[in-house]
Amino acid sequence: METKKIKIKYHTDKIEKLRYIDGKSDWIDLRAAEDVSLKAGEFRLISLGISVKLPEGYEMIIAPRSSTYKNFGIIQTNSIGVVDETYCGDNDIIMMPVRADRDTEIKVNDRICQFRIIEHQPAIVFEETDCLGSADRGGFGSTGTA
Repeated sequence: METKKIKIKYHTDKIEKLRYIDGKSDWIDLRAAEDVSLKAGEFRLISLGISVKLPEGYEMIIAPRSSTYKNFGIIQTNSIGVVDETYCGDNDIIMMPVRADRDTEIKVNDRICQFRIIEHQPAIVFEETDCLGSADRGGFGSTGTA
């Protein structure tokens, strides 16, 4: 697999530099670049303290860490974030839009989300049909039920 280079600009020296998650995953943690206090029900864009220049044809997918809700009681309001290669200016700072379900405190350098880089979806064409030619699985939400 070819190694891709991503230019990164840090807007603060208070957060750890980006790195893989200790060989456990190919997702990379992102950290809060500011102290944030939220009351239940409040919305906030939390700065992650970086700007990036992705390779052409790639995008960054940002999702909460599995422990984010347990630790901070926040939900990423756009479910996942998608940053394409055109969001690459020196001041195009990556943010995490969140809503608090409880009063919470987030400190600088807290790991609150993670990202991975993926290639853009290839060009596709939709072919309309009356029959897909495959067996039904039992309907949406049926996987894992007896």
